[in-house]
Amino acid sequence: MKAIFTCTLCLVCLLCTSFVTDTGWTHLLDKNLSKWGMYLSYRHKLGYKGEVPKDAKGSPLKPIGYNKNEAKVFTVTEVNGEPVLRISGEIYGCVYTKQEFSNYHLKLMVKWGDKKWVPRLNEPKDSGVIYHSQGPAGVDYWHAWMLGQELQVMEAGCGDYWCIASSAAKIRTLNTAAKKDTLVYSPKGKITIMGSGNNFVQQSHNYEKPSGQWNLIELICFGDKSIHIVNGHVVMAISGSTYKDGDQLKPLVKGKLQLQSEAAEVFYKQVMIKPIDKVPAQYTAYF
Repeated sequence: MKAIFTCTLCLVCLLCTSFVTDTGWTHLLDKNLSKWGMYLSYRHKLGYKGEVPKDAKGSPLKPIGYNKNEAKVFTVTEVNGEPVLRISGEIYGCVYTKQEFSNYHLKLMVKWGDKKWVPRLNEPKDSGVIYHSQGPAGVDYWHAWMLGQELQVMEAGCGDYWCIASSAAKIRTLNTAAKKDTLVYSPKGKITIMGSGNNFVQQSHNYEKPSGQWNLIELICFGDKSIHIVNGHVVMAISGSTYKDGDQLKPLVKGKLQLQSEAAEVFYKQVMIKPIDKVPAQYTAYF
């Protein structure tokens, strides 16, 4: 009887900690996407210029909205015993964590599928991780996402930075001879204020693996600072994370996580997060 009780107790303990590893990592993916909500906007067409799509009578269309998984844009399957999230990309939108996070180390694995959709049939495959996400979805150019800071996941652009909606930050940048109009992250660059139309910084180097292979993406956030890491290489560092509320800048240092659906098939797995109490020593030099 004692042996049965002991085994039962062990099983209960195992179930209670099934999402937390012994190194402090919490797994965010499961087969039911129980830790996530979802939002879908529109099937965007060629020629889109940021306006809400209209019907034949010229009236604005409503977005698909929250937790309506039209066309099964978001699906989870088990591969070798672990959950893998497929985002088809057919409709712009996102899955987002129900929980907000601050001061953390996030890591995930990502690889590309084969499909692309209008309006990006002739563009690199695209997705992204939007962090410190706040407020309602649909406030961005594509009417698909929440306000936040983006760690871009794109072919040859993993680790790029985008302001989403009214977010802002400070990043050390250079202009390169190859792309005179493109800001590129460099630890030796000058501090550049991002936001209010100055919304994109290219990663320092492309460390992405060949298409079809899994890439390790890491994000370290502490206070107003964050680090984008691709396959073990730092490719972006931002500080002064803020957002504009009317005419006032406010700190943007916590929020939900979003994984984007952006006209390309993409797979995510091993999405894990753990709290941190400072910027790890190996990254302090970037600030």
